[in-house]
Amino acid sequence: MIYTQRLLLRQWQQSDYLPFAQLNADPLVMEYFPRRLTRKLSDEVADKMQSLIATNGWGFWAVELRATSQFIGFVGLHSPQGLPCCPCVEVGWRLAKEHWGNGYATEAAKAALTYGFETLGLTQIVAFTAVPNLRSQAVMLRLGMANTGNNFLHPTITHGHPLQEHVLYAIAKPQMNI
Repeated sequence: MIYTQRLLLRQWQQSDYLPFAQLNADPLVMEYFPRRLTRKLSDEVADKMQSLIATNGWGFWAVELRATSQFIGFVGLHSPQGLPCCPCVEVGWRLAKEHWGNGYATEAAKAALTYGFETLGLTQIVAFTAVPNLRSQAVMLRLGMANTGNNFLHPTITHGHPLQEHVLYAIAKPQMNI
C-alpha cells in the first residue's frame, strides 16, 4: 500500500469492481478511448490489474480516498507490450469524473513515480495518451514529464481512427521534483 496525504493506493478488492465498471461505462471518462467497457470486460481488466499486482508487487493500484475509504479509480505503473516505446514502464491513471479537478491524479501519480524510481530502481518512466486528450497531458506536465516529440500510432486502434495517434511523455529520476 502507498499512502499520500489524501489517498491510498492499494490492491484491488471485489467491492471496487462495480464502481470501476461504472467509470468505464461513463462516456466522459472514456472519451479518449476507442470504446466504453462492458461490465464483463471491466471486471476482466480489474482481474488483470489485481493479478499483476499480486505477481509483481506493483501495477495499476486501486485508489481510495483516505477520509472516506471510497474507491475513485486507479493510478500506478505498468509495463505495456507491443508499443513502439517498449520496453518501458508507464505511469497511468483513470478516475471517476466526480473526482476530477481535485489534484488526485497528480498526487497519486507522483507517489507511483516515486515508487518506480526509489523502489523499483527505474531510470525513466513514460506516459502516453491520444493526442486530443489535453487533460491527461496537463497531468503529465504537472508531474514534470516532457513531451518526447515521438508520437506514435497505437497498434490496437483502427487505422485512421481520430484517437490512433498518441503523444509520448517521459521523465527520468533526476528530473523528478517531488
